[in-house]
Amino acid sequence: MAHSEPLNNKLVTIFGGSGFLGNYVAQALLERGARLRIASRNPEASFSLKPLANLGQLQFARCDVLNEQSVAAAIHGADAVVNLVGSFEGDLIELMGRSAGKIAELVNVSGVEAFVQISAIGADADSAVDYARGKAIGEQLVRQAFPKATILRPSVIFGKDDGFLNMFAQLIQMLPILPVFGPEAPMQIVYVDDVAEAVASALANPTKFGGKAFELGGPEVLTMLEINERIAQAQNRSRSFIPVPDPASALFAALPLTPMSSDQWRLLQAGNVVSEGAHGFEKLGIVPKPLSLFLDKWMVRYCKHGRFGVQGSQTAG
Repeated sequence: MAHSEPLNNKLVTIFGGSGFLGNYVAQALLERGARLRIASRNPEASFSLKPLANLGQLQFARCDVLNEQSVAAAIHGADAVVNLVGSFEGDLIELMGRSAGKIAELVNVSGVEAFVQISAIGADADSAVDYARGKAIGEQLVRQAFPKATILRPSVIFGKDDGFLNMFAQLIQMLPILPVFGPEAPMQIVYVDDVAEAVASALANPTKFGGKAFELGGPEVLTMLEINERIAQAQNRSRSFIPVPDPASALFAALPLTPMSSDQWRLLQAGNVVSEGAHGFEKLGIVPKPLSLFLDKWMVRYCKHGRFGVQGSQTAG
């Protein structure tokens, strides 16, 4: 690792680092020579990163972001901090709003050079959806406590091991006829490696990117129906998709034990695209990658005979 790399040997604390995005952020930072402290309720979930790190490059801290003492201990000695905490369960205003502000306050008094707060496209302090309101409150409190923080607002993030594409892929594999909720909802889904690279770039150059907000969307806008159709095509399956009217979708989401909550339905209905005029990947020097670059390869495991399946003709199976 060249010593000219700004993050080389810098200690970066990643709150929520054991989740889906955290795994990729950690890899991007390890490649730049950073030392990492993965701070989460379940740091064991990140142990798969160990083979990627050199001796002393990776440490783990059990941390509750709602506990100030726990957060302060995780920040101690860090050169940079990333807050990835996000959830659809629990007190979201506390978890993603007030706790983000508390992290920023502790970052401010700790001599930390760079701080990245992961928000979301659609963050809105006036929203009826707790998730959107929690993320917006988090942004506001972070900005107040640490004005030079970089705020990143990704769209729905996709990757090989995500919970988004794979949920639809499993349903398409099993069912010949599938309902599509929010079929015309526009989505600018974004590749997880591109978001991770945005985090690394922001941390590496806080003078240039600090104090700014960036909305991170992929290079194309797809509807939910189009995403489902592309998954079916990549699986080489012929499927019938039934667009579900909004009132029926809302009723379904309100039922217990369904895979989609009412909050998630409202966010889906609103769509998820970059705002007009917003700073995006281009300002960070990153060219985002399209879904089409990966989908055929990722869907092989869902095909009828795996990688030995016949390509080129759709099957009903």
